[in-house]
Amino acid sequence: MQRVRVQYAKRGAARFTSSRDVSRALERSLRRASVPMAYSSGFSPHPRISYANSSPTSAATEAEFLELGLSAQCDLDKLAAALDGALPKGLDVVAVAASDSRSWGELLQASTWLIDLGAVDGDQLSTAVEAFLRADQSIVRRMTKSGVREFDARAATHRLRHPAGDDEGSIEVVLAHTTPLVRPEDVVAALRELQPDLNTGKPALTTRLNQGVWTDGVMVNPLTNQPWP
Repeated sequence: MQRVRVQYAKRGAARFTSSRDVSRALERSLRRASVPMAYSSGFSPHPRISYANSSPTSAATEAEFLELGLSAQCDLDKLAAALDGALPKGLDVVAVAASDSRSWGELLQASTWLIDLGAVDGDQLSTAVEAFLRADQSIVRRMTKSGVREFDARAATHRLRHPAGDDEGSIEVVLAHTTPLVRPEDVVAALRELQPDLNTGKPALTTRLNQGVWTDGVMVNPLTNQPWP
């Protein structure tokens, strides 16, 4: 009857929630909010929910997306309010919009990440960022389910700037959704290779600020088709 897309945020302690736990919480909240879900056919029907490009565990985010298949027409504002009220603390509905025919792959091509490296020297971080941007490639290695893999962090980076706001220990990076996927921690690993003093012994804190289509230096919101603020 109706397909809608939902933007939600993962804030505070909820950043440490896994994608599987988030999906379980969302499905419980949809039932509590009495959202009229459509279900798949077959022996074991499941609610029609399509998750898109979930952020990794420990990353906060202001721009996660999912699509719902509904069995009845709903007022989108009322749906947003009901679902937001049913979700646990730290998971918040930001916006709801009607779906169109475009796939998530068309709509979500890059993400903007804020990365806090902690108590590091701002000048050293700036030097590492400049060297990273000058490089033709920056190969880092990361353990995956299939073993150690190499990633070119530089090739996936559309934009990298420091400082991000007034924080000398933070950077903002726009990463393409490549295959294999380059993560924010890959950029951090590349910067720490260029400047070992940036390694504080603690993992960097990452927050996804937005995601969408990156066009001419502008990120476009997939729900509004307008540039993110």
